Amino acid sequence: MNKRLLALLSVLVIASMALAACGTPATEAPAPEPTEAATDAPTEAPAPAAFECTDAIGCVTVAPGDPIHIAYALTVSGATASLGDDSRGAIEIAIADRGGELLGHPIELSGEDTLCNAEGGQAAGTKISADPTIVGVIGTNCSSEARAAMPLISQAGMVMISPSNTNPDLTNPDHPDAHPGYFRTAHNDLFQGRIAAEFAYNELGVRSVATIHDGSPYAESLQKVFADVFRELGGTVTAQEAINVGDTDMGPVLTTIAAGAPELIYYPIFEPEVALVTSKAKEISGLENAILMGADAGFSDTFPEAAGSAAVGMYLSGPYVDVNNPAYGEFLAKWADQIGGVPPSGFHAHAYDATNMLLNAIEQVAVVDADGTVHIPRQALRDALYGLSGFAGLTGNLTCDANGDCATGEALGVFQLSQAEVDGAWPPPVFWQP
Repeated sequence: MNKRLLALLSVLVIASMALAACGTPATEAPAPEPTEAATDAPTEAPAPAAFECTDAIGCVTVAPGDPIHIAYALTVSGATASLGDDSRGAIEIAIADRGGELLGHPIELSGEDTLCNAEGGQAAGTKISADPTIVGVIGTNCSSEARAAMPLISQAGMVMISPSNTNPDLTNPDHPDAHPGYFRTAHNDLFQGRIAAEFAYNELGVRSVATIHDGSPYAESLQKVFADVFRELGGTVTAQEAINVGDTDMGPVLTTIAAGAPELIYYPIFEPEVALVTSKAKEISGLENAILMGADAGFSDTFPEAAGSAAVGMYLSGPYVDVNNPAYGEFLAKWADQIGGVPPSGFHAHAYDATNMLLNAIEQVAVVDADGTVHIPRQALRDALYGLSGFAGLTGNLTCDANGDCATGEALGVFQLSQAEVDGAWPPPVFWQP
């Protein structure tokens, strides 16, 4: 190649390089617009706030898997054991009706024997109140027990619902025996004493009566209401005598009563004294024709047998549940299946209602955490029971007043014992209802 041609090629190469260097730069693809998913960073739901108890008297906290703990305070040994066994069986049936569980937790039932006296009530109240896991109590059977136990149970922030306490003082806000957190499904003796007196005066036509009590809050109060109402009706009260629990010789007190020649003797006392008075009365000169009348303290299957033939024809005021109520029929069938036989006393339906009222109220106020922990505010539980209205129970529709009386007044009657009860049949048929 000659020098001239080589020089021309060099010029052309240099020119093409210059044109490339001065050309339009390459266009880059635009960055994509951020999408909504890209702009919204994933977020987690805020953790629920930890439960904080603000209840005025505290809360019971039940951890996952732990039981909800209730207790009974009942007389389950000795001469009055039929009262406690009657209530305890009903509590067990009410728990079984729920499969033994509440709010996903097993229900634990513990109990104390209260012995139907103040000492037993004091001991039971001391032990129960010292256990902070106990939410509520079904009890007591006897008013003397409640008088001793309730101050301790109330101070511990618990509730107690009695199936059979009837002493008026326990729900009298002006009396020192009334304490916050106390309720009862049993009737108030202001009602029972009046009904018994009206039955004696209006239905039996008697115009003179004598009474016997055993010094217990229950018996002393009930005979006083009976006597006061009987006087209001126009009758005469010839004597108001007392015995001691544990007395076995009833001759002296009955001889004193016989001097006034009463047509009827009203003695709302417990076993075994009620049987001893009954069996002795007809042996006392001047009392051969006296009508005998007891109350719910003697309403037990063991009393007629212990009293013997002297009990035939006598009257008892006491709890009544409509035997034609299908729900009560179902309850009695469960008793026969789960407990065996028939209830030995008269307050089983009241205990069943009391237990369901307590368990319902726990469900109503409980706060349940996501992990199953249950918190039960104690004052809220009391308030729920004080606010109970129209509860459909075996004993009727129950509504609790501000003092803890929840009974309907419907569940009371007068019964007359016959030879059948002396021979072991139970319960007696109702003789009269108000």
